[in-house]
Amino acid sequence: MTVASTTGAAAQETPVDGVPGPQQDPYIWLEEARSPEALDWVAKENERTLAAFEADPRYAQAKAEALAIFDNNDRIPMVSFRPDGLYNFWQDKANPKGILRRTSLESYRSDKPEWEIVLDIDALAKADGKEWVYQGSTCLPPALNKCMIALSDGGEDATIMREFDMATKQFVAGGFVLDQKSQGGISWIDADTLLVGRKFGEGTVTESEYPFTTRVWKRGTDIAAAEEIFRGEPSDVWAGANLLRDNKGTIHARTAFRGISFHESLYYVWKDGAWLQLDMPKKASLYGIVDGHLLYSIDEDWSVDGQAFAADSLIAMDLEEWKANPNGAKKTLVWAPGPRQTKQGGSITGSSLFVTLLDNVVGKVLQFNFENGQWASKQVALPDNATLGIASSSDETDQIMYMVSGFLNPTTLYYSDGTAPPTKIKTSPSFFDPAGMDVEQHEATSKDGTKIPYFIVKPKGMKADGSTATLLTGYGGFQVPRLPSYLGSTGKLWVEKGGAYVLANMRGGGEFGPGWHQTAIRENKQRTWDDFIAVAEDLVQRGFTKPQHLGIQGGSQGGLLVGTAFTQRPDLFGGAIVQIPLFDMLRYHLIGRGASWIGEYGDPRIPEQRKWIEGYSPYQKIVAGVDYPSPFLWASTADDRTHPAHARKGAARLKELGQPYYYFEDTTGGHSGGVDNDQRAKLQALQFIYLMQRLMDARSGE
Repeated sequence: MTVASTTGAAAQETPVDGVPGPQQDPYIWLEEARSPEALDWVAKENERTLAAFEADPRYAQAKAEALAIFDNNDRIPMVSFRPDGLYNFWQDKANPKGILRRTSLESYRSDKPEWEIVLDIDALAKADGKEWVYQGSTCLPPALNKCMIALSDGGEDATIMREFDMATKQFVAGGFVLDQKSQGGISWIDADTLLVGRKFGEGTVTESEYPFTTRVWKRGTDIAAAEEIFRGEPSDVWAGANLLRDNKGTIHARTAFRGISFHESLYYVWKDGAWLQLDMPKKASLYGIVDGHLLYSIDEDWSVDGQAFAADSLIAMDLEEWKANPNGAKKTLVWAPGPRQTKQGGSITGSSLFVTLLDNVVGKVLQFNFENGQWASKQVALPDNATLGIASSSDETDQIMYMVSGFLNPTTLYYSDGTAPPTKIKTSPSFFDPAGMDVEQHEATSKDGTKIPYFIVKPKGMKADGSTATLLTGYGGFQVPRLPSYLGSTGKLWVEKGGAYVLANMRGGGEFGPGWHQTAIRENKQRTWDDFIAVAEDLVQRGFTKPQHLGIQGGSQGGLLVGTAFTQRPDLFGGAIVQIPLFDMLRYHLIGRGASWIGEYGDPRIPEQRKWIEGYSPYQKIVAGVDYPSPFLWASTADDRTHPAHARKGAARLKELGQPYYYFEDTTGGHSGGVDNDQRAKLQALQFIYLMQRLMDARSGE
């Protein structure tokens, strides 16, 4: 893949707006994802890294153990409710690209469900001569039979879309087809009409490569001639029109949005023949229709109509009143967070709203209904002190499924039909032996005095002599929480072999709500990096480990986290795995979808903001005369989100300085890595062999 914006930048002879050009950065050529020169470089790096790790006598076993977990047929097949059954997408050894299949609720609840294959992605890929990756479907409610199937070639975020009939299990002859890969998607207006937000040629995508126009496309017509009904601005991150539907499929309004930054949007409703801007906070969203009310979710404090609503609240308006007067409808509080609480996912069933909460990083689920003129809630009866999530719910009925898990506890699936408390219906196999393992929660003190919580999974009775090989992970960005979940392959390949595992909850993440995130973005992003380093220091101070036995790992924003850690404190770590990272933050807006994240990090073209970023950009912080902990950087060629250029350039800079490093590039997967279980197992094995060599084997010389 060639990144158009990068091609233009590569012609620079001098910095433009302070952004390095070829005269300052000799590795810009690695930003061309699929150029022959770049792929030749990748092949040589892969050969060197594979030789180092595959020769380790532990590698074959590690890969086999990971693959056995990924291919295990007793895994819980997670499903979605549809009128014609429960649907599941499944990958295993026989179906590496996966199958879309369905069954009945009665069969699903049995030990051996009987599945009907609806779509075989392996067969489709073979017939088309493509490396198709299934990216989901968008279907016409309420029957959900007419669907647009999204497919990507090799795992990119960009997709093509084809109309598929779930009843006949066939692609529709002469049906809707969007055969030019693009970001964006569709909404069904009716059986013969779509709302389409895609790339329609030059001038229809933003700097971030996302669509900012929407068209109404009628069956049998040319998409090029479809009527444009909404247009944002090229400076937006993204923009488009949507349909406001209730859970019966009824359309109540046509809405639109302009993402003016990653975290801020302007919202509109089609009213009296024009787009009316909604009076709502920029850090907010339309949450859905429940019991005849439209709900807003807000991520910032909001004072309106003499009322004050706290950030993270849910606010309701009578739907008919809102439709008549969108900016004048009376607003009522549905829920507001308590101390150290934040809402996570939500789901609307036939008659209720269910919301998952974090309460001091412990999961809860609340059920909301509008009763006797007011909003009432009750806690759903699920296990305490666990990570909870809504796995699936029905739009038509009150059927709902919940996931319950923990570091050492395999995922369990609970089901309720709405008339009784949830009951356990499925449990994932145990993939490692948890005997002799403890989970503890501690706090580290960050540079500015803020207490940063973290979890550690460790051997019971572990001596506080610093000898335990320890893997520290985290994320710390985009209001995304990292929560305790079953360790699976990490438990088998690392913890079961005597290693400790640590999950840190830094500012910038979503563990404690919008404020926890917003205090560590842009000019304050260094706080996230300080928090992570503070946790590492705390692990050493408590005697859990020593720097030579402490490794760090993270992907995407987490890869940037690891990059900042090992360049700011190379003395504190014995190893670092930098996965699909952001790394060159002075050019990140030109690479992949980087421009969309300016709201999180800032814009390096603006001098004041460039100073924030220059203070931590890992690529520029790799300098001569410093010993780095032999980092392992890996990326995916088809990753059109963060893009492989970041990891490539980091490795090239280390090589230039004669520093030890490893680099691997998955040439088939997208942003999340391997497209099939065998490739995922390979990636897991490579990383854990690296960790064993760097952190565990180091003990032999002590």
